[in-house]
Amino acid sequence: MNMFQEWPEPIVRVQSLSQSNLKAIPNRYVKPLSQRPNLPSQNHHNKHNPVTATIPIIDLGGLYTTDMTLQAKTLDEISKACREWGFFQVVNHGMSPQLMDRAKETWREFFHLPMELKNMHANSPKTYEGYGSRLGVEKGAILDWSDYYFLHYRPSSLKDYTKWPSLPLHCREILEDYCKEMVKLCENLMNILSRNLGLEEDILQNAFGGKEESGGCLRVNYYPKCPQPELTLGLSPHSDPGGLTILLPDEQVAGLQVRGCGDAWITVQPAPNALIVNIGDQIQMLTNSIYKSVEHRVIVSPAKERLSLAFFYNPKGNIPIEPLKELVTEDSPALYTSTTYDQYRQFIRMQGPRSKSHINELRSPR
Repeated sequence: MNMFQEWPEPIVRVQSLSQSNLKAIPNRYVKPLSQRPNLPSQNHHNKHNPVTATIPIIDLGGLYTTDMTLQAKTLDEISKACREWGFFQVVNHGMSPQLMDRAKETWREFFHLPMELKNMHANSPKTYEGYGSRLGVEKGAILDWSDYYFLHYRPSSLKDYTKWPSLPLHCREILEDYCKEMVKLCENLMNILSRNLGLEEDILQNAFGGKEESGGCLRVNYYPKCPQPELTLGLSPHSDPGGLTILLPDEQVAGLQVRGCGDAWITVQPAPNALIVNIGDQIQMLTNSIYKSVEHRVIVSPAKERLSLAFFYNPKGNIPIEPLKELVTEDSPALYTSTTYDQYRQFIRMQGPRSKSHINELRSPR
């Protein structure tokens, strides 16, 4: 397991930096030139501006209708999105907009609490649970412009209410309701992804260890406003290490960018009341790269803070993850060697976000 019990240097809250009205950001947050975002405001004629091609928006209502043609069309849209994009927005997903708004509101209130109250929940690299400001334990690493809160929801053996915030009032009940709905949606999507691969609907879920044992955790991202957004990132490029991610984005402030074809960064404009679904590395490995996890990053705003909730649905930590035997043939041999999610996750926890370097390292020797 993780050798690191503590962070390699004192933690600085990005929110405190932002509130101190600095004109320039500390060097610790300045990305090397090649990694800086190319923000539209700098140069209106720049042909490399983030493209606003949009990731697919899929109406899940089509799955719960008696219209078989519409149902098939919806399944097909999801299938295409998983194969070609690795990212899609969903509407009519069954989650109440009121609950989505309440969850965002609650977390906004949490991040606006006095620092000493938030710091009561300060996290360590041992489990990452709690209030944090960095990913990775490399001393002197360049950091991202964000704070976050991370907590476990599933399996129940890892759920520890003492690691959840106690304020604002009722936040634990709201969180509980929110995560419960998220798990339902993930289980639902797992069935659909399985069926779309031509498999029995429970195959993917069973590969995760079954419903009771699958992992579910929440990371709430807080991106304070930044005086020099062109020099830094809220979150460096990475693909999600887990299974499936459901993001509740900030509808007011766009920030998520997905790497599209030709390596262009595409800014995602969230549709009203939509959730953003993306495939993680574990599903890429299980499907032998039929479904792909895609790199994404977050840019920050000079004028507005931004808040998003990412729910990660993951395999049980200790089962071997490798391409499903049903999908491995002579023509498409297994692309990945076996690993467990616990082992896999150690990589991002130690090194921080690093593009897609880790999954590429697990490709089977040819």
